Amino acid sequence: MTEHQTSERRGGRIIGISQSLLHYRPNAERDIPVIEALQDLAHHYPAYGFGLMFNKLRQAGLSWNKKRVYRIYCRLKLNLRRKGKKRLPNRNPQPLAVPINMNPCWSVDFMSDALMDGRRFRLFNVADDFNREAQAVEVDLNIPAHRVVRVFGAAQRRKRLSGVYPK
Repeated sequence: MTEHQTSERRGGRIIGISQSLLHYRPNAERDIPVIEALQDLAHHYPAYGFGLMFNKLRQAGLSWNKKRVYRIYCRLKLNLRRKGKKRLPNRNPQPLAVPINMNPCWSVDFMSDALMDGRRFRLFNVADDFNREAQAVEVDLNIPAHRVVRVFGAAQRRKRLSGVYPK
C-alpha cells in the first residue's frame, strides 16, 4: 500500500478485505487446550468420531466453538475413515425351472379391487405353472387363512394330487 500511496482502509476496500484481516495475528497457543482435550479423548475413545468427541467435551463443561474444534480435529488428522459399502458378489440369476408336465408346481396370488360402492374385495388364485390353467379362484370381501387351506384342499381333491398339499 505504500507503493501506491493509499491508506490501509482504502487499500483493503479496493482489494475486498476487511481491516481486521490486515491486523489479525493468529495465536497458536490459544488452541493448545483444545488439542490436548481432543488427543486425550482420541486416546480413550479411538472409535469415536467428531460428533461423539464434541459431545464428550460439552459434557465435561468445555464450551468451545464447534467450528473451531472441528478445524483442530481435522488438523490433527483424527478423522475416522468412512467404511465403504460392502460389495456383493455378482449374481448370476438362474432361469426359472419350467415344469415338464401338469400339476407338480402351482402358483398362488392374492389380488384386490373395489366395488362401485367403495368396498374392497379380494381374489385368491391358484394356477398350474405348466399350462397356466386356473385351478381355483376364490372371491370374497375377505379371505381368512382357513379358507385358503380349504381352497387348496378342494383343488387337490379335484386334481387327485398326492403329496402336493396335505389334506
